[in-house]
Amino acid sequence: MNINLTPFVVLGVLLVMTVIAMIIWRKVVASAEDDALHVLDARAHITDQLTVAQRLEWIDKWGKTLTVITVVYVIIVGSLVVYQQFVRASNLGV
Repeated sequence: MNINLTPFVVLGVLLVMTVIAMIIWRKVVASAEDDALHVLDARAHITDQLTVAQRLEWIDKWGKTLTVITVVYVIIVGSLVVYQQFVRASNLGV
């Protein structure tokens, strides 16, 4: 088994970079979050809080999904790389 795994490794790196970008994006959106509850204030505060909360829910949903996909993908590709190196070393008699 001698498959060029470079494209799969590159895709894994891109997935990891995407997860990191989602983490940074979530931090930026969460920085606009107001932790205080504005019950008696104008509706603008409540609307802003709801908007930020909805964005955070969306980012969290896709961030968790993408993280799971990335972890599983990296484990599979990493296992293939290790297995390929094991087979290559066995064929050399090392």
